[in-house]
Amino acid sequence: MIKIRHVAAAIAVIGLSSPAFADTFVNGGFENGDLTGWTGGGGTWQGSPLPPVNPSVYAGGTPNNTIMSGGVDPFTGANRVYGGSYSVRVNDSINNYSVSTLTQSVTNYTDTNIYFAWNAVLEASHGLTDSDYFSLTLVDNTTGNTLVSRAYSSAGSIGDGTSGVTWTNYSGWYSSGWVVENIDLVALNAVGHDFTLTLLASDCPYGGHAGYVYLDGFGAVTPPSGSTPVPGALALLGIGALGLGFTRRKS
Repeated sequence: MIKIRHVAAAIAVIGLSSPAFADTFVNGGFENGDLTGWTGGGGTWQGSPLPPVNPSVYAGGTPNNTIMSGGVDPFTGANRVYGGSYSVRVNDSINNYSVSTLTQSVTNYTDTNIYFAWNAVLEASHGLTDSDYFSLTLVDNTTGNTLVSRAYSSAGSIGDGTSGVTWTNYSGWYSSGWVVENIDLVALNAVGHDFTLTLLASDCPYGGHAGYVYLDGFGAVTPPSGSTPVPGALALLGIGALGLGFTRRKS
């Protein structure tokens, strides 16, 4: 089941270094069929530090990021690609302590909005601090401000979080469905600023449960949904941290 949340909010901060590109995000829809323009990192997580873990810890490590071309997720049945021909999956469904990150920076971004789509899949696990999880952040590098942050484990929200995501249990795998973010830079007085997006997905620290997330359509216009079913309503949310994304899941 695909769910869209049209979020009038900006996404958060992580101080990861990555290549800077002028004016627009490079290969934001992964339509090159590769990860040109993006920087990955990775490693393992065994419970320390407590989540959400700063992705900079994994800079320079070996990423586990895979370009996806069509098909459906094996646990949720959701399309693996939101629009176009390709997306990327950060981490995978193998539960082996793995952590993977993906990041990109842009300078002098002069468009009025930043859009992108994501879909997290998290295996039912333990508690808030020792479950598989993901975090997704964007920083306004010009001001240094943290705008909005998403961080979820299979047990609930573990960061500031933003409401508006409905999580569904697919026989022990929780999924957000496809969520479309809309960052209104005019409202934030941030047109022409520099930004960094960072996404991290992690297994649980005991090697028993996996977590991963799909990313697609990063750019200045609403990503086309292609063959993805579009629900009848979109939820418009305000700027800022609006509470927990979903209630605690039983381990």
